[in-house]
Amino acid sequence: MKMQTMVSYKEGLRDGIPIALGYLGVSFTFGIMGSAGGLFWWETVLISMLNLTSAGQFAGLNIMLACGSMVEMAMAQLVINLRYSLMGIALSQKTEERFTGLYRWILGFGITDEIFAVSMNRKVPVRRSYFFGLMTLPYLGWALGTLIGAVCGAILPDMVVGALSVAIYGMFIAIVVPDLPGNKGNILVVGVAIALSCLFAYVPALKDLSVGFVVIICGVAASAVGAFFFPSREEETEENRTGEEGVEHGV
Repeated sequence: MKMQTMVSYKEGLRDGIPIALGYLGVSFTFGIMGSAGGLFWWETVLISMLNLTSAGQFAGLNIMLACGSMVEMAMAQLVINLRYSLMGIALSQKTEERFTGLYRWILGFGITDEIFAVSMNRKVPVRRSYFFGLMTLPYLGWALGTLIGAVCGAILPDMVVGALSVAIYGMFIAIVVPDLPGNKGNILVVGVAIALSCLFAYVPALKDLSVGFVVIICGVAASAVGAFFFPSREEETEENRTGEEGVEHGV
């Protein structure tokens, strides 16, 4: 059993490497912003170690530097990070039976867009050891990138800083795109999400809606369309269970 747990943990570590590399660049930019805004390096790093929210951290930092109120901070974080509740609910339906109690609290802390995408793409239920392995390197990469950015980022030219700030989007595309060929359900969901995002970006009556609500609406609507046209069949669920039982018994 311990051997299987270690194998699963190492598998999670391996799958988390590209996420960690992407986070290293993005958190580097966060470190630069914190240092430029007047925060001590350890304050900026502490924010990244206690949060793993990307957009939430950038928005929170802007509010802090603008001397915003606690109410404004709380509302902004609620709106921007509300999508993680949806991700957590969805992912909790794909975890193994032993993934309960304190482990779900850890899942809630460690879940991000990219970690969620990788976990949901697995063909078998997500084991505790796999998820902990998957979140280990991204967490360390996020904290380390922040540290490097806060301490050394001021010496880099603006062009490099700008390039690093968009690295996370390329990483997320790299996670989603390989699973699209031959998968009509995923293609439909991605297409609907893109179409809705364009509507909220360019339609005058919609473009003033906050980013957090746009993400939630696009995610829920696209998922609902995908579930309606390509529902998960009972046979597929049974196949996933059988595959997990095979892993448990070393098959």
